[in-house]
Amino acid sequence: MLSAEEIAGRRDEAITTISRACERARRDPRTVVLLAVTKGHGPETVRAAAQAGLTLFGENRVAEGAAKIDATRAELPGLVWKLIGTLQSNKAGAALQYFAGLESLDRQRLVERLERLLAGGERRLPVLVEVNLGEEPSKSGALERDLDDLVASALAAPHLDVRGLMAVPPFADDPESSRPHFRRLAALASRLSDRFGRAFPELSMGMSHDFSIAVEEGSTEVRLGTFLFGPRATA
Repeated sequence: MLSAEEIAGRRDEAITTISRACERARRDPRTVVLLAVTKGHGPETVRAAAQAGLTLFGENRVAEGAAKIDATRAELPGLVWKLIGTLQSNKAGAALQYFAGLESLDRQRLVERLERLLAGGERRLPVLVEVNLGEEPSKSGALERDLDDLVASALAAPHLDVRGLMAVPPFADDPESSRPHFRRLAALASRLSDRFGRAFPELSMGMSHDFSIAVEEGSTEVRLGTFLFGPRATA
């Protein structure tokens, strides 16, 4: 496990990389946020990350995230947690208890389940619609041909706040291979904005090996796990 000082050094390196990418793209670095992905790392890593100044965290699984949130909430009440992995409909209720936002909305059934759970209350859940850009069977996310219908359904749900899109491109050793996928996601957001007459300002794209390219192509949130914390301690 890395120390708070080591994580702080990696955080500073990430911020510098983001700033340089923004400079190349003529963007304001303040338009990009860093989401710390703690999948496979325990509560002690969350504590060290918080000491290093990180406040926005992402988890892939409801149960794993809930355990860490329960273990750290009393001492670290200011942390914000988002669910970035596939959400099974039968775990939606638990997800709503623990996470401030969902970045992997990928199907109509989940829209309906979340709306039923939130109905009658005042809470509006910020969501990103996940797109499976490479149409990879092993990955979640809506296919591009289904995207308009899914977004329309989510926009019609009174308790969902559709903020934008998320994607994980097909992995390749060369980070440049991600660039066309990032450009495509940005173009999809622009097209959806034209169709629905509203902005979709958030683009969550870019991970440890390709986040500088994602920022150049318009990412507003990069999801960093290995870059910040090293290899995962658990599966």
